Amino acid sequence: MKLLVTGVAGFIGAKVAETALDKGYVVVGVDDLSQGYASNVPKGCDFINGNLIDPNFVDNLPKDCEVILHLAGQSSGEVSFDNPVLDLEKNTISTLNLIKYGISNKVKKIVYASSMSVYGATEDRPIEESYACTPLSCYGVGKLSAESYLRIYQDQLSHTIFRMFNVYGPGQDMSNLRQGMVSIYLAHIIKTKHVPVKGGVTRFRDFIYIDDVVNIWLQSIENNDFNNKCFNLGTGVKTTVLELLTKIQVVLPDFTWEEVQSTLGDQFGIYADTKKIKNLLVNYSFTSLDVGLLKFVECLQKNQNL
Repeated sequence: MKLLVTGVAGFIGAKVAETALDKGYVVVGVDDLSQGYASNVPKGCDFINGNLIDPNFVDNLPKDCEVILHLAGQSSGEVSFDNPVLDLEKNTISTLNLIKYGISNKVKKIVYASSMSVYGATEDRPIEESYACTPLSCYGVGKLSAESYLRIYQDQLSHTIFRMFNVYGPGQDMSNLRQGMVSIYLAHIIKTKHVPVKGGVTRFRDFIYIDDVVNIWLQSIENNDFNNKCFNLGTGVKTTVLELLTKIQVVLPDFTWEEVQSTLGDQFGIYADTKKIKNLLVNYSFTSLDVGLLKFVECLQKNQNL
């Protein structure tokens, strides 16, 4: 089976493409390299450099791809306020162009990387997929809009929507200090041994390790039980920022932190209700944050970033 993986030069896209290749899939990867790096593109991937905002570029992609794994896009709520129009183009217009491509070429399915940001401000409890969505950022608005377009066209192109929570792990862009809480904190520790904590340590998140994300994405490719459904992709474990910093100190004890002003449009706290996804994942065990952090730091140490 031939897969079209968008955002293939990014953190998650590269990992998905690499694992798909290892499993015997043929992979066509697309990226405009505005956020990703050509060095991330796995060997064996047929890489095409181009912008999914351009309908002519999308129309001329290979016609024989059977499944689209759409991981390209602007991925930061904070950055989305810098240029809301560009954010909309990268996260919504690109998706519309791929829907058109998918329908025209009789693609079996599109799997879409949405975000926990679509929910906005939430209660302090596990948030299920049916929870009312009131995004706080331009990024969240764009992601939610793309979800709606996928539903409109689901009779012509099946979809799976994964609302991604805080993904972390080896391969994350350590130079990007505006996206990825775990990688941001580790990057500050590497550089200065001091972490500015935006918004305070009582905020909370749901951290999911990269390998779990990749495994579930690949399970969705050929399993029709995922079709035309939306899933939270988190662990269901609530972790406060203070708990995260304390866990990091176990593997990297020598650093300090201070609370600073929060970021525009940031969610105070959110974690996933995972019952829906677990119904399809028989006896699946998510990587614990303790184990994931240790693996992440060991990888950084091996690559001499620490």
